[in-house]
Amino acid sequence: MSNLWKRWIKNIMIIGILGLLLLVMINGIVIFSTSKQILKLSEVEEADCILVLGAGVWAHNQPSPMLRDRLEKSVELFRRDVAPYVIMSGDHGRKDYDEVNVMKSFGINEGIDSDLIYMDHAGFSTYESLYRAKHIFKAQKIIIVTQRYHLYRALYIANALGLKAVGVPAKEITYSGQLRRDIREVLARVKDVVSSWIQPLPTFLGDPIPLGSGGDLTND
Repeated sequence: MSNLWKRWIKNIMIIGILGLLLLVMINGIVIFSTSKQILKLSEVEEADCILVLGAGVWAHNQPSPMLRDRLEKSVELFRRDVAPYVIMSGDHGRKDYDEVNVMKSFGINEGIDSDLIYMDHAGFSTYESLYRAKHIFKAQKIIIVTQRYHLYRALYIANALGLKAVGVPAKEITYSGQLRRDIREVLARVKDVVSSWIQPLPTFLGDPIPLGSGGDLTND
């Protein structure tokens, strides 16, 4: 093997090691900077709203187990009177796929008044859900509900956007395909650290619908 190839291989290895170290460092920063913001139900103080981050829906408008656990936790929080409103934020970018109406229907079936539930139809990513919570719904102090592994990133974004946020994790269970999600989350944290620095506009913004103006204004 020529000296030139040896140098190329050495440089590639160095770049790979540095990239891995950067990945570990960024993930460590995201996790350790937000871990104290993840609370138990009994520790949560009053906020402007509960923000539920969307996840997959199944056939016949059924929430996936992961989404159902998020919704159940949000209902439990709402019943504790820690916030007067709920924002259901998810993907409704196509007519044939609708997370947010499934989420709102769940809340209504659990006894939450429809007009207290705001639907964010353009919550296509964690960053967009947080950005829109602040700029569309004018929330300032929020309680985020999702699984623990996802909460670190959501809270990091909220902090970067100037929101006062805490998180309450959904039920602690292992879902099918969780290893794939954990690997994806490692990369997503890096992406959203960059997004939090740059703060690009979301896919859709639109006119403000401040909390208190009526959740049914978000119905479609």
